[in-house]
Amino acid sequence: MVTSPGREEGSMHGMTFHDDGAPFQLCQDRGMVKKTSPPQRREDSLSRDRIVETAIALLDSAGEGGLTFRALSERLATGPGAIYWHVANKGDLLVAACDAVIAGVMAAHVDAHADAQTPEETIRALALGMFDAMDEHPWIGSALFQSAGALPTVRLFECIGQQVRALGAPAAGQWSATSALLHYILGVGGQNAANRLSAQTRELDREDFLGEVADAWSALDERDYPFTRSVANQLRDHDDRGDFLAGIDLILGGIKGARARRR
Repeated sequence: MVTSPGREEGSMHGMTFHDDGAPFQLCQDRGMVKKTSPPQRREDSLSRDRIVETAIALLDSAGEGGLTFRALSERLATGPGAIYWHVANKGDLLVAACDAVIAGVMAAHVDAHADAQTPEETIRALALGMFDAMDEHPWIGSALFQSAGALPTVRLFECIGQQVRALGAPAAGQWSATSALLHYILGVGGQNAANRLSAQTRELDREDFLGEVADAWSALDERDYPFTRSVANQLRDHDDRGDFLAGIDLILGGIKGARARRR
């Protein structure tokens, strides 16, 4: 990529970035002399947002192992140096990709309904939004655990904590309640996404796989595994999202119970 000596500075989402212009040459028409116009800003100029968007697409198609600066450079038709201008390293890029997905979930499921939802409804909406996002982007779970304490997780923690406080949870229990919800959302959502990805990699049909497991559970020794045998048929046709939301409701019920006992 040929770059011009000048560099134009701008901002997007509160972050400073630089776009490199490229000289544009007029086509030579027969005997006419070539003329070069002043450097112009290109519509497809590289930005941090564009890099993150491309990284998400690459992660979705090739997983975390497929996210390399070489592969990213090929997709963006640029050199690694231009990418390093906007992101420090792969870890920085993974955090930015997670943050972009989570910000989108919060905008669609929390911010868009801020005045119309109760705290319980907001937590359920956020939880299901994250469940679906992690199912669509199965790399998010491991990436978030690798960057615990970074902005993407803090976004979720803050949003959940505000709702827990609005529910009237005792101050001494707000940390535990918020942590329980956050870990449940990321843990169960991440495990569901990992299961789906594993089945896809092994070319397993979900219904057939669950049927085989259910049959194996039903064949267990009734004396050693009475409960597992009793729910084997529920495993066969259970709803992942429904079970996930039922777990959220159990935690919310515990929070409301603690509030009632405090009174």
